[in-house]
Amino acid sequence: MSERTKDSAERFTGLADVYAQCRPDYPDAAIDFILARCGLTAGAALVDIGSGTGISSRLFAARGLHVIGIDPNADMRRRAEAEPVPSGAPAPVYRDGRGEATGLPDASADAVLAAQAFHWCEPEAAFREFQRILKPGGWVVLMWNERDERDPFTAAYGDVIRTARETARIEGKRQAARAPLLTCPLFDNATRTDFPHTQVVDEDGMVGRAMSASYAPREPAEVEQFKNALRDVFARYQQAGRVKICYQTSVFSARRKC
Repeated sequence: MSERTKDSAERFTGLADVYAQCRPDYPDAAIDFILARCGLTAGAALVDIGSGTGISSRLFAARGLHVIGIDPNADMRRRAEAEPVPSGAPAPVYRDGRGEATGLPDASADAVLAAQAFHWCEPEAAFREFQRILKPGGWVVLMWNERDERDPFTAAYGDVIRTARETARIEGKRQAARAPLLTCPLFDNATRTDFPHTQVVDEDGMVGRAMSASYAPREPAEVEQFKNALRDVFARYQQAGRVKICYQTSVFSARRKC
């Protein structure tokens, strides 16, 4: 098992509850853009790679899409299956798998999405798998929420996040995962489009958001120091018991060559 595969399969074990409760969703404008750009209407088939607790899967199911969520972590899949979907929306189906080996039939998807997940994939192998399961002319979409540290609170929050020993490695991997789709020869019409997004949280929500990261500290002494630093930042910036974490949601999209 490669290091990337091991990471994606094991690093989120035990984090499903805090992930589901404290991770941000994605802006409506980004979802609308993806639907329009990819020509996705009710009944279209979307495969959500690294679907986790189903945050992105449910957003697309709410628009009438038939979603198959693929994730290698059983804890995350169980939590996703327990989450409600809007009335009348088709419930996503969650399956064990990964970006490089989904187990799905050839030409079965109108679009493949990886939201906050593609950096756990081996890019070349995953793109070959995406090409295989996409219908001719289908679309690949990679989406990430990234901290927008032009905002003073978000910058201070980010300073604390970077004290965790693995932050630089994982966030560097995440940044590096953006470029390959733009030049992959299997796809064309590749673009990047950015959207502003915010998450308003209380103190517990802010701490939970930080602790939901795979690279947050896990040793008790380090956890306590990390949480105390977060609470200090919250105390400096909170207004009426809330803070606003600012994000830039980046959407990378490209079309399968026929």
